[in-house]
Amino acid sequence: MSMTSLPLRVASTPLELRPDRSLWWPDAKTLVVSDLHWGKVNTFQAAGVAMPGALQVQDLIRLDRALEETSAQRLLVLGDMVHSKQGMTPTLCALIREWRQNRPVALVLVRGNHDRSAGKLPEDWQIELVESLEEGPFRFVHEACDGPGYGWAGHLHPACTLRGRGDSLRLPCFVVGKKQGILPAFSEFSGGAAPPRGAELYAVAGGRVIPVAAG
Repeated sequence: MSMTSLPLRVASTPLELRPDRSLWWPDAKTLVVSDLHWGKVNTFQAAGVAMPGALQVQDLIRLDRALEETSAQRLLVLGDMVHSKQGMTPTLCALIREWRQNRPVALVLVRGNHDRSAGKLPEDWQIELVESLEEGPFRFVHEACDGPGYGWAGHLHPACTLRGRGDSLRLPCFVVGKKQGILPAFSEFSGGAAPPRGAELYAVAGGRVIPVAAG
């Protein structure tokens, strides 16, 4: 499927909202994602819930494709890269270790609530951990909050509902407000929360990013 990104300017900076749920910052050669929730499938499986392991692999393939298509030199994760301590199984750790060996891009993690509860991450994942990151006109955090510059966050897994002719469709979306934006969860194995009001919404649908009515 061909995919079409949506270019826009935020804080006078060119960006692209990508239909794989990532944000591309070309000037910084940085791909920004949020809420990967690696190990969520393993966590459910450990609790006795039958879940296909392919979900996790598919997310990793999508991430790898995004890095390849953008030629990104850095991957910036806005929190909740992993889901839980229980999900950090030997199988998951080996999968990510192999992926990092094949994709040695700089990896920066803004720690989220799930990352903190999961404990120490494997050293061979080669991750730089930060609590927040201020760079250029932007401030990158996990949970949206007031601060200097234009803020980008994750955490909420925003999703919007499109309605028409008696039917409705719920889609992950980017939120772009006046002072801060929120990325959709990159993981396709995630729920969705109503986006905050007063911001522009951009839904991910059918290989495209499309503007919808403001929230």
